[in-house]
Amino acid sequence: MTVEMHNVTFDCADARKLADFWAALLGWSVFHDDDPEVVVAPSFPTRGLGLLFIPVPEGKKVKNRLHLDVAPTDCTRDEQVEQAIVLGAAIHEDHRNEDGTGWVTMTDPEGNEFCIERSTVEKGGPQRGVFRLG
Repeated sequence: MTVEMHNVTFDCADARKLADFWAALLGWSVFHDDDPEVVVAPSFPTRGLGLLFIPVPEGKKVKNRLHLDVAPTDCTRDEQVEQAIVLGAAIHEDHRNEDGTGWVTMTDPEGNEFCIERSTVEKGGPQRGVFRLG
């Protein structure tokens, strides 16, 4: 037996506001109707992973037991960190090293931790859509 992962769910105070943040960060779209729940996904209806935001009355009190790691596809890690700050994120822990390695642990507007890693190009891999031969 197998299962398909459908959503990663975030409990939150303001589902639409938090969904807007994550949609802007990931370049995905926001989907909602009159229901208080909001989905962020690359396309809809989604057959794959989406982010589901559900309003709950209690606030976040402890460190996440699960967090997302993201890596930019069209800019550097440091540029993505700055963009995340513009969108409403904050730096939680800075693990960048002088040699350019490392990551940045950030919090979204409701305090959920996530990490921004280096892009594939920064790690020495091919650019998106570029294939190396041999």
